[in-house]
Amino acid sequence: MTIAEMFLPEYDLEMANTRKALERIPDDKLGWKAHPKSNTIGWVGSHLAEIPGWVSGTLMMNDWDIAPVGGDPYRTPTLKSRQEILSLFDKNVAEGRAAIAACSDEAFMQQWSLKAGGQALFTMPRVGVIRTFVLNHTIHHRGILCVYLRLNDIPVPGMYGPSADE
Repeated sequence: MTIAEMFLPEYDLEMANTRKALERIPDDKLGWKAHPKSNTIGWVGSHLAEIPGWVSGTLMMNDWDIAPVGGDPYRTPTLKSRQEILSLFDKNVAEGRAAIAACSDEAFMQQWSLKAGGQALFTMPRVGVIRTFVLNHTIHHRGILCVYLRLNDIPVPGMYGPSADE
């Protein structure tokens, strides 16, 4: 079994579960936040939509500088509706899946770095980046979104079985 063959079922499951949560975001709550220091529901949804878009760059480039010297820092897109969030998410999931499917085991084992201002924040094999920076990161923010849904009395979808709302 290749690394891609190992990853794709998990990727498909986590992306499908994430989409179920994103589908519950109400347009009239995009600006809601649980605490002044928290991000809004809209930001969390936008962030979840962008994360699978990082797969292709991870597998095709050696690094990503999110705050390049003399350049503009990376920013999460500001999406203005559930439909915009879902559209970007679906596009990024499909592109990410294709990139994983096409990646060789050798390429998965090559080192990749996340940088800021030219300095490496972390370096690890691409396979580890997909696991942590994409899958675990998605699960983390999906959990935050589900708490936000619960706090707004919006039924939370089941992920690995039924939720309390199902």
